[in-house]
Amino acid sequence: MAGDLTDSILTRGNIAYFPVVPGRLEFAWRLRRFLLERRPTVVAVELPSSLEALYRKALDRLPQMSVILIPEDSLDNDHEEEGRATYIPIEPADPFVEAMRTALELGAEIVFLEPPTHEKPHLSDSYPEPYALELIGSRAYIEAYRVHPQTRTPEIEAHAAAMAWKIQGADPLASTCVVVSLNLLDPLLDAMELPQEAPPVPRTRLFQRAELCNLHPDCLAEVTSEPPYYQDLYERARIEEDLKTFHLDRPRWQLQLLREAEKEYAINTGETMQSWQRITLAKFSRNLATLDGHLVPSIFDLTLAARSIVDDNYAYEVWQMANRFGEQQTEVPGMETLNLSGDEVFFRTRKLRIRRRLPRMKQRLKPSGLKARKREKFKGEWAQQTDGQSICSYPPEDLVIENYGRFLKRYAKSKLSEERARVEPFLSSTLDGIDLRETIRNWHDGKLYVRELGKFSGEVGALIVIFDEDRQDRYRYLTTWLGEHQNESDMAFYSTHPFDHLVGPGIGRAEYGGLLMTLPPRRLYDVWSDPDYDTAETKAERLLMAGLDYSIERNVVYIAAKPPRSTFRHLAAKVNRKIIYIPLGQLSPAKLKKIRVVHVLDSYARRAEAKQFLW
Repeated sequence: MAGDLTDSILTRGNIAYFPVVPGRLEFAWRLRRFLLERRPTVVAVELPSSLEALYRKALDRLPQMSVILIPEDSLDNDHEEEGRATYIPIEPADPFVEAMRTALELGAEIVFLEPPTHEKPHLSDSYPEPYALELIGSRAYIEAYRVHPQTRTPEIEAHAAAMAWKIQGADPLASTCVVVSLNLLDPLLDAMELPQEAPPVPRTRLFQRAELCNLHPDCLAEVTSEPPYYQDLYERARIEEDLKTFHLDRPRWQLQLLREAEKEYAINTGETMQSWQRITLAKFSRNLATLDGHLVPSIFDLTLAARSIVDDNYAYEVWQMANRFGEQQTEVPGMETLNLSGDEVFFRTRKLRIRRRLPRMKQRLKPSGLKARKREKFKGEWAQQTDGQSICSYPPEDLVIENYGRFLKRYAKSKLSEERARVEPFLSSTLDGIDLRETIRNWHDGKLYVRELGKFSGEVGALIVIFDEDRQDRYRYLTTWLGEHQNESDMAFYSTHPFDHLVGPGIGRAEYGGLLMTLPPRRLYDVWSDPDYDTAETKAERLLMAGLDYSIERNVVYIAAKPPRSTFRHLAAKVNRKIIYIPLGQLSPAKLKKIRVVHVLDSYARRAEAKQFLW
């Protein structure tokens, strides 16, 4: 990296020119390392000399962030508008601010280059992605930018000439570092080739009503060039004098930010993010960055992706985490604190509305007669009351899973009907309805297409639902129990051990790995000890073999993350059965999460008191 710093510097005699992109960390930490290595006696910065006193006052407050407020009438007395102002945030990650901070540490003289005669001319701040510095180095980045210089105007040349006059008036024998914006580098270098005259004396004192204010901690992410979270990481490394080994890895920082926001999200909402959400969020934010021509997503992109993929609550946590910065004070004695919006500081800001959903107090109120959930008087109390003589289910749960099983059978029949549907042009009957997709696809023909659903012959017999194939042998509780009446299915399932997690005396809570349901009841032999199914490679395959064996109807529904092996199609055909496969991802995750929980009671007597412990 030392070679990268040396190669990117343009040296003319005792003057070293350090071009930067304003407000970007990639340049700030490189500049500090360069100054600490070269230790120049003069540091010249491209900042207005009219605001020198306020900048020096802001430097004394760092790392607390400040903002310079310039009322509109300070810029143009002929067009005074009450209440309008220009704001210049002073942030630690800005290269010009870092140049002044380091110069003070070195005891170097600070020179403000911009003359007090006129405003700085408008220059495009469109730069290549600064993170490219970490990939191609400073020299390649600067050379690539200088190949296509921006159009110069007389105002730009006059501004560069005024700054050149200021540099030429400095000590010619002093070691000088000039920190200048990359878009003004070439005009300044050209102006330095000729002796420059002093700029005209201003008729009025610019920025005469400007003042320094404190920035409110709630608005930092909106008004700073770099996210406060990143600047806080940089400030820590700066305090620990760890910039020599410091590596600005924005993707790693973003991942760290998202993980910390995820922890806050889990604490505040009780929800947990799934792995597919993390993967999709990464892809979505990457695509947003690509649309803007960036290599890495901005904080706005991350927040938008968080809201789109997860919800508004997580987007709120991401934004709040990005807004964190050390101990920024809410109030400072003798100084006004401003809570600004992005519109007041920047042009063409993007807006994102976050509707944070909080639990409402009225919904959390409990009826006066509602008793608190019972808990153990001492650890192990409920385990002592479990005799393990027999097991049974909890009837309200049986009703829920039976109803869901009937829904899954209807769903399977409707999916088969759709697969066998026939589409034809409308002639005399609309059949089962208009097919909009086919009609739009053939819009140029001017015809209307109708759909006729395929007929489903027969009924659905056994139902197998596989939540997890359990190749890691996590679900070791293997059980077969019989229906207690004609409307209750026989069931075989594998789950976590219920009595490892007791929620009441003799009441265990488990999580299904997979289950088999078949009607009519009281026919199911113990699936897990039946030697006919020993050829199965997994618990899921054993349940499928039993479903094909015990199903009264020809159709057997198999729901899992992936379809069964092709050999089971041949096995089903041999016993005159047909497997209807439905991907697990087509079903509601919220409903599956509810269905997947099962409670096991150690005796029928527990059913009378189970409602006191189960919710």
